[in-house]
Amino acid sequence: MKKFAKIYLAIAFLILYLPIFYLIFYAFNKGGDMNKFTGFTLEYFGTMLGDSRLMLILAQTFLLAFLSSLIATIVGTFGAIYIYQSKDKYQNALLSINNILMVAPDVMIGASFLILFTKIGFELGFSSVLLSHVAFSIPIVVLMVLPRLKEMNADMISAAYDLGASQFQMLKSIMLPYLTPAIIAGYFMAFTYSLDDFAVTFFVTGNGYSNLSVEIYSRARQGISLEINALSALVFLFSILLVVGYYFISREKEEMV
Repeated sequence: MKKFAKIYLAIAFLILYLPIFYLIFYAFNKGGDMNKFTGFTLEYFGTMLGDSRLMLILAQTFLLAFLSSLIATIVGTFGAIYIYQSKDKYQNALLSINNILMVAPDVMIGASFLILFTKIGFELGFSSVLLSHVAFSIPIVVLMVLPRLKEMNADMISAAYDLGASQFQMLKSIMLPYLTPAIIAGYFMAFTYSLDDFAVTFFVTGNGYSNLSVEIYSRARQGISLEINALSALVFLFSILLVVGYYFISREKEEMV
């Protein structure tokens, strides 16, 4: 059984990662296409770094992911605390409302935001994309923080109040430190979702703003460019560093709690 599980995992990882490594491999192809590898070159990385428009869009994308994740983490954390402290008959209703954006198709969410922004006269651009990303990131943070809350010993909270702590002091000294690993996990998950979102962003970008995923889609429609392969390689490397960083941060926080 264990041997079958190992084979299954190997096949699953192969299917998941082989296309990514294939894409990255051809970022170094001197031939200029993905038909045949003819030699090693870093030319396309230099071309990518010299593309001022692409570098601006890359910076905008990371800024968007940072801001939307930060806002969503703050709102989602306190939202999870509110759901946890709600009465049982309200918890299921609140969780159902929270999970709507998790199960709804991205195309429907994007179209809904587009209709909303158009109806209220909100200009499409960075602000509309930011609000949309915050909206679909909040449920992710709630779902990461809430299980940690349910594992928390309620006696710790009661003891803090018995010793005369205010609600703010209890949050600062007891609850938030305990929730820190889940909060960090929620932030990184929200950051990842924001970074690679296409469907929702495509609907609400407008003419004055572009996201990395939308830009790659637009360029891919014009033909294969190994500059995109080079960019994908760097983004994938950053994603690996992000995962490694999250692992060490969360492990350190777990040991401190």
